[in-house]
Amino acid sequence: MADVVQFRLERMVDELDDLERRGIFTRREISEIVKQRRKFEYRLKRRSPLKEDFLAYVEYETQLDALRRLRKKSVARRETENDENGAKTTKKRSRKSISDFAGVVRIVQIYRLAVTRFKGDVELWFKYLEFCRQRKNGRMKKILAQVIRFHPKVPGVWIYAAAWEFDHNLNVTGARALMQNGLRVCPNSEDLWVEYLRMELTYLNKLKARKVALGEDEGTLVRDQRVSDQKQWISENKDLFMSLDEGTGNVDGSNVENMEPEKKLDLFREQGLRVLQTIYSGAIKALPSSFILRQRFFEILDGTDLAQSEDMREEILSDMKRDFSKDPEYWDWLAKLEMTDSSSNQEMSEDIKLSQMQKAVQVYEEALKIVPSAMMFNRYTKFLMDIIDPQVGENKNLEPSGHIEHYITHLLTVYEKAESIGCLTEDIACKYISLYLQLGRLNEARKLAEKLCSGKLSDSVQLWLLRASIEVRDVTRNSPSPSKADMLSLFELLRKILTKASISEAESLWLMALKLFVNQKQYFEKVVDISLISVAKDGGGENGFSLPSAVINFVLQKDGIQHAREMYKRFLALPRPGLALYRNCIELELNLAFVGDKDCLANARKLFEAALATYDQNTSLWQDYYSMETKLGTSETANGVYWRARKTLRDSAAFTALTKPL
Repeated sequence: MADVVQFRLERMVDELDDLERRGIFTRREISEIVKQRRKFEYRLKRRSPLKEDFLAYVEYETQLDALRRLRKKSVARRETENDENGAKTTKKRSRKSISDFAGVVRIVQIYRLAVTRFKGDVELWFKYLEFCRQRKNGRMKKILAQVIRFHPKVPGVWIYAAAWEFDHNLNVTGARALMQNGLRVCPNSEDLWVEYLRMELTYLNKLKARKVALGEDEGTLVRDQRVSDQKQWISENKDLFMSLDEGTGNVDGSNVENMEPEKKLDLFREQGLRVLQTIYSGAIKALPSSFILRQRFFEILDGTDLAQSEDMREEILSDMKRDFSKDPEYWDWLAKLEMTDSSSNQEMSEDIKLSQMQKAVQVYEEALKIVPSAMMFNRYTKFLMDIIDPQVGENKNLEPSGHIEHYITHLLTVYEKAESIGCLTEDIACKYISLYLQLGRLNEARKLAEKLCSGKLSDSVQLWLLRASIEVRDVTRNSPSPSKADMLSLFELLRKILTKASISEAESLWLMALKLFVNQKQYFEKVVDISLISVAKDGGGENGFSLPSAVINFVLQKDGIQHAREMYKRFLALPRPGLALYRNCIELELNLAFVGDKDCLANARKLFEAALATYDQNTSLWQDYYSMETKLGTSETANGVYWRARKTLRDSAAFTALTKPL
C-alpha cells in the first residue's frame, strides 16, 4: 500500500514544481499539500474505504484548485503592474501548463475510483456528472453511457442524459432517442413523460423563434394568460358587449372593417398539438390511474399557445372527469383551477374574480352530489374559509363586508349539510364551532358545542376541550368572580373531560383547571385527586409536559414549600412518576439549598438516588448529580458519585468526557 501511495505522489512532482516556479504556492504550502494528499491516498488504499473518504478528497482538491486559480490571477496582475514589459510577461505566464489541468484530472480520477467501487450510488454518479459538465470535461458522454448501463431503471438518469444532449450538444435527435428509450424502460415514470413533452415543445418553440428572427413568422408558442382570461370572460358575457348597431360590431368590441384577413395555417402550432396529443395518449395508456400526470399535462397545455388548444383542453378535462369523478382531489383541483388566474393576476377586475368564485362554488356543489364524503366537505369548507379571510387567525374576529357576508352564510350552510348527512368529522366540527367564535357569536358556538358533544362525536377529545374553553370564556367574560353554580357546572364539565382524555391531549385544559380553581380549596383538592388518578393511569411523563410538576408549582405558589414537599411525595409514591417530575423536584430543592438550607441538600440527594434507582443509564442525570456534589457537597461525595457513574453506565464515554474526578 505504501509503494502505491508513494508512486502516486511521485507523479505529482511536475505539477508541484510548476506551482512553485510560477509563484502560486510557496514551498511550505506545497509541503502541506503533499501531507494532506498523502493522508487522503492512504485512506483510499485501506481495505474498505468509505464513500465519505472519496468525497472529502474531492472537496479538498476542488477548494485547492479554486485557490490556485485565484492565486494565478493575483500573480498575473502583480507581474503586469511591476514589469515594464508587462504585456509580454503576462502573456508568457498566462500560457497553460501542467498545473492548470492536473487538478481537474485528479478529481475526475477520484470520482472514477469512487463510482467503480460504489456503482449503485446514483447520487455519487450525479455528482460526477455535474463536475464534468461544469468543467466541460470530455468524458461526459462516456460517463453518461456508463450510468445508463448501471441504472437503466432510474428515470432521472434518462432525463439528465437527454437534457445534456439537447442543451449542450444541440442534438435533438439524440435527446429524443434517449427519452424514447427511457420510456420503454420506465413506462410508469410521470417525470419522463412530462419532460419528454416539455422537450418537444421547447424544440418547436426554438424553431418558431428562429423563423421570427428571420422575419418569416411572428409570435411564440407561449400563451399570454392574462389576455386569454379576459377574452374568455368577454365571450361568456357577450350579451354585455352587444353593440347598438349589430351590423358594425362584434362581441369582443372590435370593428369588422378593422378585422385582419384570415391568417395562414400555423404549422408550428399544428405540430405542437399533434405532439401533445401523441404523448398524452401514450402517457394515459401507460399510467391510467395517475391524476397528477393529467394535471401536469393540463398545466403545460395551459401555458402554451397551440392550434385548437381549447378543444384539447376540453378533452383532457373530460377524460379526467370520467376517470376521477370519485376522487375528492380532482374536484378540489378543478374548483381551484377557476380561481388560479384571479389569485395570480392582481389587475383582474372585480367582476371577473366574482364570476370565477361562483364557478368554483358550483364545482364544489356538483362534487358534493357525486362524492358526499367527509374529505370533500373538508376541502370545500377550507376553500370557502380562504375566500372569507386568507389570513384569519384564532383570535381574530371576522368583519363581514360585501360579498364576504354571502360566503359566510354559505359556509355555515355547508357545515349544516355535512352534519345532516353524517359527514361531520372531529376536525370539521371544531372548525364549525371556531367559525362562530371568530364571528363573535359565543352563544351559538356554546350551543353547537354542547349539541355535538352529546351526539355521534361524544368520544372526541378535541371537541370536549373546545367546549370546555368556550364554557370558561362564557362564564368569565361577564364577571371576574363567577357564581357558585357556575363554578360547580364548570367543575363537573372539566371533571368529565379530564377523566376521559389522556394527560398529553388535555395539557391546556389541565393548566386552565388549575388556574381557575387555585383559589377554590374545595375544587382544587378535587382537581389534585383527579390528577393523581390520571398520573397513576398514564404516567407522569419522561419529557415535555409534566402534570405533577404543574400541580406542585401551583401548590408552591399558593401554600409554600412544606405543602409542595408533601404534594411531590404523594406523586412520587405512584408507580410511574416520570423523570420530568424528579428533575422538577430536584430543581425545587436545589434552589433552596443554594440559599443555605442544609435539609434541602439532603432532600435533593434522596431525590437523585430515587431517580437513579429507575433511570440508572441516564447520563445527564448522573452529570447533574455530580455537578451538585462539586458545588454543594465535598470532594469525597463528588468522587463517590463519579466512580459510581463510571461503574453503572454501560457507555460511560459521554460521562467521562464532560466530567473529571476531584
